[in-house]
Amino acid sequence: MNLHWLLRAARWARHPPSEARVKLVLAIIAICVVIFGIERIFGWPDWLGIDPVRRGMRF
Repeated sequence: MNLHWLLRAARWARHPPSEARVKLVLAIIAICVVIFGIERIFGWPDWLGIDPVRRGMRF
């Protein structure tokens, strides 16, 4: 941990974020968890997958 992050943490401890900002961050994390859960339950659609590329010489 460098000095910049230590000073940033000290400033954050003196002036914590507002309740609205905390709710915003938690909502974004919740949305990401829901999207991850949906992807794990239903799987990734084939049309969004990447086709494998064969490397080598082409004749």
